[in-house]
Formats: sequence, C-alpha cells, structure tokens
Amino acid sequence: MEQDTARAQLLDLRASIDNIDAALIHMLAERFRCTKAVGVLKARHDLPPADPAREKQQIERLRRLADDANLDPDFAEKFLNFIIREVIRHHEAIAEQHGNGEGAKAKT
Repeated sequence: MEQDTARAQLLDLRASIDNIDAALIHMLAERFRCTKAVGVLKARHDLPPADPAREKQQIERLRRLADDANLDPDFAEKFLNFIIREVIRHHEAIAEQHGNGEGAKAKT
C-alpha cells in the first residue's frame, strides 16, 4: 500500500515536471523569437552581434534572481551563458545574411 502511494506521488510529480518542461520550451521559443528580431535590427544597423556590457548586466541580474529564488546562482549563470552563446551565434548568422558579418567583411 505504501508503495502504491509513493508511485502515485511519483506520477503526480512527474506530470508537474513534464508541464514545467513544456512551459520552459515555449518560453525559450518566445525568447528566441525576440532575440531573432534583435539580431535583424542589429544587422540592419551594422551593430555588433555581441554586447558584452548587456551580457554582464543580464548575468548579474539573473544571479540575483536565482539567489532570491533559492536556485544556485552558478547554475543560473551557466544556463544564461549557454543561451547567450546561442543568441550570438544566431546574430552572427543573421549579420552574414545581411552582408555585414565577419565572413562578409573578410570577402571585401
């Protein structure tokens, strides 16, 4: 009987985890939709794909949020750094498509 209760609790917790994972995916998709628009704007105005000052601010902000939420700030920083690297990669590709990326500059 105790094992049945534990299994039921496990199923409930896993269902919640699955819902959270789905929400995370949708939130990341929305974030990348916005960062793509930023990349296009930067490319159109010949702005650099990376913004180290903004990245530093965001990391500091996310570390504070993580700490307030009782989440390991180091983990939060690693997670954001991964996202930032991917965003910069996308911005570089968008800049190349607009003819003002590093590859395009090397060709001229």
